[in-house]
Amino acid sequence: MTDVHDKKTRSYNMSRIRGKDTKPEMIVRKFLFSKGYRYRVHGKKLPGKPDIVLPKYKTVIFIHGCFWHGHEGCKYYVIPKTRTEWWLDKINRNKEKDKESFNELILAGWRVLTIFECELKVKSREIILNDLITNLH
Repeated sequence: MTDVHDKKTRSYNMSRIRGKDTKPEMIVRKFLFSKGYRYRVHGKKLPGKPDIVLPKYKTVIFIHGCFWHGHEGCKYYVIPKTRTEWWLDKINRNKEKDKESFNELILAGWRVLTIFECELKVKSREIILNDLITNLH
């Protein structure tokens, strides 16, 4: 099966996908800040470079894109019809790296929380963010 976009369009679309400071990250960061929590972003010295680091609570938060991290059972995780094997390899590598990072962080005494982008959609956002605060204490 061929791609629905030509190479130039596909390349442009893929270049627009951010790795840092994504909309889901900004939602969580603004919420935490508004509740008085102070944090660091993209902890470069920690395994997996967590999106949010709360040193006071010895907690890190990863905010994952449903597609990029293979969120099972999620409507946003759709396996592409082109280059399927390549994409599955990439997503499975991401999931494996996530597991390794989580294990290293846990062994180092950190609490690891993960939020998927679909959990921050308007319907469930308030519940998820309030649960996040509960999990910090």
